[in-house]
Amino acid sequence: MAFAHLLIGAHAHPVKPQIRHITPADLLQALARGLDDFAAMPSHALFLCLIYPLLGLWLISLASGYSMLPLAFPLAAGFALIGPFAAIGLYELSRRREAGLDTSSVHAFDVLSSPSLGAIAALGLLLTVIFLVWLAVAQAIYVANFGYAAPASVRQFLEDVFTTSAGWHLIVVGTGVGFLFAALVLIIAAVSFPLLLDRDVGAAVALFTSIRVVAANPLTMALWGLIVAALLVAGSLPFFLGLTVVMPVLGHATWHLYRKAVEPDPNPRADYQPRQRPRRYAAQFPASLFPTRR
Repeated sequence: MAFAHLLIGAHAHPVKPQIRHITPADLLQALARGLDDFAAMPSHALFLCLIYPLLGLWLISLASGYSMLPLAFPLAAGFALIGPFAAIGLYELSRRREAGLDTSSVHAFDVLSSPSLGAIAALGLLLTVIFLVWLAVAQAIYVANFGYAAPASVRQFLEDVFTTSAGWHLIVVGTGVGFLFAALVLIIAAVSFPLLLDRDVGAAVALFTSIRVVAANPLTMALWGLIVAALLVAGSLPFFLGLTVVMPVLGHATWHLYRKAVEPDPNPRADYQPRQRPRRYAAQFPASLFPTRR
């Protein structure tokens, strides 16, 4: 039963979410609303995305050791592969703001109370596996072109990559393969995580819904992928610090993209957040220990 719930949610015969056709104008509106969410909730959005510039600085420290230098760019590019899962707290904050609920920073972790937590973790694990496979493939592409020897220096590495035929072959093949990985993640994770926060539908239903959204809107979703890639590249400069703004904006925008791409649930579930306990005052003690029924 637990495994069935993980895949298809609470219902034995789940109803497929209805898909909408979206346009480039919808993408711009989703970005605008994501920016508005970021402006309304900047402090905890920055906190949630602080890991990205820290990882970027860690990549720079790895590169200084030269042996890991060939993986510096694949690691940085891999941010986009795990981004849909890493931004789960941002989706929750946008969901709460849309519903008129409290959006203080602690509620970003209310995802841990979601009935879909197991499905969210399963899809997160899938993206992590894809990320690790990408790193292994990127390493294999480098070895195929330059062998197993580590670069002698950063300068030598850059000269090998940009001034040799093997280097240009590495760039072309690596970019092409990286594009395939990014396209795969876009297809399976475009709306799957927001859907799991919104409904208890299970990992399989969320994944196939995301595929259906991309299939129904191939050109628009391809444009969305290009926008995400362009903003991530821009946010990586300088020293990945721009990601502290780009990542929360994209995270919030993804929630609003989901709202535009998937019809609302005709039978929305009750909010899974724990009820707020009424404030107790000292003057009520000890009577407050014995609540009365009305």
